[in-house]
Amino acid sequence: MLVEAGADPDAQDADRATPWLVTGVTGSVAMLRALLPAGPDLTVRNRYGGVSLIPACERGHVDYVREVLKTGIDVNHVNDLGWTGLLEAVILGDGGPPYQEIVRLLVAAGADVNLADRDGVTPLAHAIAKGQTEVAALLRAAGAR
Repeated sequence: MLVEAGADPDAQDADRATPWLVTGVTGSVAMLRALLPAGPDLTVRNRYGGVSLIPACERGHVDYVREVLKTGIDVNHVNDLGWTGLLEAVILGDGGPPYQEIVRLLVAAGADVNLADRDGVTPLAHAIAKGQTEVAALLRAAGAR
């Protein structure tokens, strides 16, 4: 109802959160779908400089990641920490099935598997260091070095 009444999906609060950005944090596909008709800015950044995809990858929101990738959101966006959604899924994830699926989705959407963090550490190197053997295998299969 609020979207139909003209509510702004890009209105930011004091923490730079917007209704659109919050969908990535919560992983709410229903809210993503409710806000899309309002034309949210897919490039709007949260207080960490990330787009909605990044916190969804961090938190293991598989269904949200699958859905938001259909919007054309930048799969290789780098936040202020120097991390992409792929790096966040590996660094902050546990390598379990949800994170493996997120890695698959990101790779299929064109994520650069060799885009390193600001210290020069690649997603593959992080996965190996964390003992995420399945994620490492997925990254190697996608051409990671």
